[in-house]
Amino acid sequence: MTGVQDAAGRAVAFLPDQLSGFRIGVTSDRRSADLIDAFERRGASVIHAPTVHMRHADDDAPVIADTERIIAAAPDVLLVTTSYGMRRWFEVADAAGLGAALQRTLAAATILVRGPKARGAVRAAGLDDAGMSDEETTASLVEKVIAEHPAGITVAVQLHGQPDEEQLRRLRASGDRVLTVAPYSWSTDEDEDGRAARLIDAVVARQLDCVTFTSAPAVDGLLLAAHARGCRTEVVEAFRGDVVAASVGPVTSAPLLSEGIRPLQPDRFRMGALIRLVCEHLEAQSTRRVRTRHGEIELRGSLALVAGAPVRLTPSSLALFRALVAARGAVVSRRELSGVVGGDDHTMEVSLSRLRQSLAMPGLVATVVKRGYRLDV
Repeated sequence: MTGVQDAAGRAVAFLPDQLSGFRIGVTSDRRSADLIDAFERRGASVIHAPTVHMRHADDDAPVIADTERIIAAAPDVLLVTTSYGMRRWFEVADAAGLGAALQRTLAAATILVRGPKARGAVRAAGLDDAGMSDEETTASLVEKVIAEHPAGITVAVQLHGQPDEEQLRRLRASGDRVLTVAPYSWSTDEDEDGRAARLIDAVVARQLDCVTFTSAPAVDGLLLAAHARGCRTEVVEAFRGDVVAASVGPVTSAPLLSEGIRPLQPDRFRMGALIRLVCEHLEAQSTRRVRTRHGEIELRGSLALVAGAPVRLTPSSLALFRALVAARGAVVSRRELSGVVGGDDHTMEVSLSRLRQSLAMPGLVATVVKRGYRLDV
C-alpha cells in the first residue's frame, strides 16, 4: 500500500501492474513525488515537467509589511486559502519577530478555511477555525463571508499564488475592508531544462495517455509554454482527443473547461482520489481488447499484449496498431493510415513493416489488396 489516501481516508490500493504500458505526464511542482511514486509503482512510465513553480518572494519585506498592517487592523475575519501559505506566513512572521503578535491577532478573529489542509495548518499554528467553505474554493469561501457576516467588517485574506481579483472585488463591493498577504507566488519561468518542451511534444504526438494537473496555474503554464512553441492549438486538440487531462478539482479544471477540454475530476478534491480515478479510468477506458484468429490482442498505452506476450512499439508503429485495433477487424484504408503517421504512403508502409516485425506474428495484420489493412479477426 502507498502512503496516499483517497477522499475517505483509505489507502489507495497498490497493484504493481495496474498501469503497465501507460504513459503519464505530471505537471505539479510541490508534492510531485507522491504522484510520480504512485504511478510508477503501478507500472506506468512518467514524464515529470513542472509547468509552474511555487516561489518564495525574493524579498520578504512586502510580506512583513502586510503582516504589520493586518496586526494593526485586527481583522474581524481571516480567510485561509492554502496550508502552505499559512505555514509560510508564520515562518516569515517568526523570522521578523512578529509571530507572537500575529498569533494573538488571528486568535481574536473569526477564521474561515478553504479546505481541510488549510484547517490543518491553522491548527498547527495554535489557532482554530470557525468553518470551511462548502465547495473548497475561494469563491465559496467569499460567499460564506458575505452571507454570514455583516457588511463593513475588516477581512484579511491569505492569498494563494496570485491575487484572485474577482473575489477580492466581491468582498469590497459588499462594503468590507480587505487586507491581503501573499506568502508565496506562482512562476511560469522559461523552461530552462527543457522538460516542459518534451512534455508538450509528447502530448502533441499522442505519446502520453494522461497528464495530471493539481493547480490552475499549472494548466496556464502548460498552455503558455505550448503557445511559445507555436503548438497551443495542437495541444488543446490532443487533450480533446486521445490524451486524458486529469484535474484534482474544479478550480484546476476551470482553465481546461474554458478550452473545451473535459478533464477527469474526482468527486472529492484530494491527491489520493485523483490517483485512484486515473488508475480506474486508464484500466477501464484506455485498454482495448480484440480477439483475433491468432489469439487475443490487448493494447495498454504503449504496450501491446499479443497472445499474452508483451510487445513494446515505437510511436509510429503504436499509432498504426492503435488504428487497426480500434477498427476491430474492419479495413483501414492506406490513406487513413498514412494520416495516422503524418506521412505519405511510403512512410506508412515502412512503419507498417516495422509493426509486423515487432508483433512477430505473420498474418495478424492482413493486407486487403487495393483497399488497405485489417486485423485478422
